[in-house]
Amino acid sequence: MKRIGSGTGVLQGSRVLFSDFADDGVMWTGNGNRECRFMVTFKPAFRQVPAVTVGISMWDMDHKTNSRADISAENVTASGFHIVFRTWGDSRVARVRADWMAIGAVKDDDDWDVA
Repeated sequence: MKRIGSGTGVLQGSRVLFSDFADDGVMWTGNGNRECRFMVTFKPAFRQVPAVTVGISMWDMDHKTNSRADISAENVTASGFHIVFRTWGDSRVARVRADWMAIGAVKDDDDWDVA
């Protein structure tokens, strides 16, 4: 984790969500609504729920069909979140890589735990 000042931290990562063209997976061969979820765990956890952004950093789509994609961060907690990718209709998605960043409050060495 990178620290910004004494109480803010930044975590980031990248993840290939699927490569469905390699094994004729549903994102590549399917039709209709399709969804892929991947759990990201923050290590270390934030003190509170951080702000999270997710973006597509690589996509490989069939040029013969419409390109439809929706990517988001869902179920965000202080310890992690889900990256969710969705497509629909006749879209054929071969593979997708997502990059994410979380910014939030972190425990500081000067914090006291008086219990």
